[in-house]
Amino acid sequence: MRAFFLLGGLLLSPIALAVQQVPINSQAIPIIKVGTLEFRDLNRNGKLDPYEDWRLSANARAKDLVSRMTLTEKAGAMMHASAPSPKSVLGRGPNYDRVKVAKMIQTDHVTDMITRLDGDNPKRLAEQNNLLQKLAEETRLGIPITVSSDPRNAYHYSAHDDFDSAAAGAFSQWPEAPGFGAIDSAKIMRQAANIIRQEYRAVGITEALSPQADIASEPRWARINGTFGSSPKVVHDMVENYVAGMQNGINGLNRNSVVAVVKHWVGYGAAKDGWDSHNYYGRFADFQDDNLKQHIYPFTGAFAAHVAAIMPTYSILQGASIDGHKIQPTGVGFSHYMLTDLLRGKYHFNGMILSDWLITSTCNSTCKNGAPKGETVRPEDLGMSWGVGDLSVQQRFVKAVNAGVDQFGGVADPTPIVEAVKQGLLSQQSIDRAVTKVMQQKFALGLFDAPFVNPQKAQEVLSNKRHQQLANAAQARSLVLLKNSHQQLPLKSGTKVYLYHVSADVATQQGLIVVDTPEQADVAIMRIETPFSHPHPNFFFGARQHEGPLNYRADNKEYQKVLAISAKVPTIVTVYLDRPAILTQVAPHASALIGNFGVSDPVLLQSLLGKHHFSGKLPFALPSSMQAVQAQHSDRPNDSNNPLYPFGFGLTL
Repeated sequence: MRAFFLLGGLLLSPIALAVQQVPINSQAIPIIKVGTLEFRDLNRNGKLDPYEDWRLSANARAKDLVSRMTLTEKAGAMMHASAPSPKSVLGRGPNYDRVKVAKMIQTDHVTDMITRLDGDNPKRLAEQNNLLQKLAEETRLGIPITVSSDPRNAYHYSAHDDFDSAAAGAFSQWPEAPGFGAIDSAKIMRQAANIIRQEYRAVGITEALSPQADIASEPRWARINGTFGSSPKVVHDMVENYVAGMQNGINGLNRNSVVAVVKHWVGYGAAKDGWDSHNYYGRFADFQDDNLKQHIYPFTGAFAAHVAAIMPTYSILQGASIDGHKIQPTGVGFSHYMLTDLLRGKYHFNGMILSDWLITSTCNSTCKNGAPKGETVRPEDLGMSWGVGDLSVQQRFVKAVNAGVDQFGGVADPTPIVEAVKQGLLSQQSIDRAVTKVMQQKFALGLFDAPFVNPQKAQEVLSNKRHQQLANAAQARSLVLLKNSHQQLPLKSGTKVYLYHVSADVATQQGLIVVDTPEQADVAIMRIETPFSHPHPNFFFGARQHEGPLNYRADNKEYQKVLAISAKVPTIVTVYLDRPAILTQVAPHASALIGNFGVSDPVLLQSLLGKHHFSGKLPFALPSSMQAVQAQHSDRPNDSNNPLYPFGFGLTL
């Protein structure tokens, strides 16, 4: 007869007892010993409770924990706050505001936070994230913090303020997402995500608010630099391998994973007139026919890799239908059909649904109309409750939870959920279901057992030269050679060069001779950007995002520079393609033309000198005119008429 043993109220078999110790660490939590095994006594009651027992499954531990939580603690766990810093409500800077984060964790019971702290000092960042875990240890149940981050690992040439990404700092610097689309290699994508995972875990980040599975079907859209391009197939493959690398495999979360939050379900890329739905004026995605299916397909790559979390889009899917079902005119985070019937029902997604930021907050008059001249829109003015603005804040929470949302981004006050349950507007069952999903992921990641990281190891991991070597190789492979007249490339060592927005020191180090004027040069090398403007300068995001026409107007300063310099010397031009630039005016004046998606000066110059081969292919078409852009359907990828450079174009060298 099989023997069983009673331990902490649980029946355990001999097989269950014959296990290896998992890593645990603690600062203030007592340790319980069972034979030679150690466990953290998270609630300090002197006995081993099921949720403290790492031998049990994540699901069993989560169910036990949720049964012990108060309603207020559960509601707090449904918040995903922005961890503040002393001078920024958004949390930018070197350190957290200890008093404010302590209140969030210990009073509001928030257990998930996005970090926007600087990444230039890995040791300090790890120490700051350890501070969050120390504050969490002091709570009644010792629930650890899941620390999330927007993308950090892209090389940014442009100095514009990226609201949706953090400065790379000491993190390895890869091309931006369209660059991986240009490479179109499952192996390289998975390798990059695997390295990013290691760097995140080293500093205490355990959730990635990435990747975007959105299709870049509207070329004017401001978020294209976060996508893998316009091909549903390429985006599908890149997303699948990004998730596999980030989550340390395709079988769900484990103790070495980082949660991947694939976004934005679904149709975000069909931005009406190119305006982004962070803004009131851009709240619509524009659909015709049954084209939503093309936007859904890339997400199936994430499902194949057992992605842990999905973030719904802000956008109202205007004119969209799927399988004959007309989509209701609200942001997708409020749509029961899109989240429960389609995402969970048809596509069998069983992970966590995390809302985008501030979907329950009110878009006030300043948010809708912009700040008066001379004033600035504050983050506190923002709200993205598109389609449900007539509901109260509490009613928005209720509608989103009933639609299928498990956790709310950008908010820290659990009161509306607590009151909704007390008033019978939300069921306890729906709250328990959501919180169980949140806790399952923490258990799977090993956070309940080992929440702290080693700051010195963080410094070592992020100083790994091999990581940046691989990232540099990816930067080089992502470059797209669009034109190479008269075999201008490769350059020879000793060539005299005139530089525009390229480092003279780096050029000298690479064996080039830098001169002061175009007339002295054999060739000029220029960096320019895709044209953009700020037609909405009095809006919070409108002042930061790249909007407007994609063609170079006569008064564009960079275009004027191209004309002036190319009239005197053969000119190599590389264009940062954060959106699909119209190069019709520029191409005739360039002896060589290169599209880039974030490339450092050393990698760029090495490529020009033939030390790296050009092999990248355009991840989206480059239109021939703004008339062609305006004639496109926002929801249809690659439908530009007679593009100057079609999708997939790229010379090899």
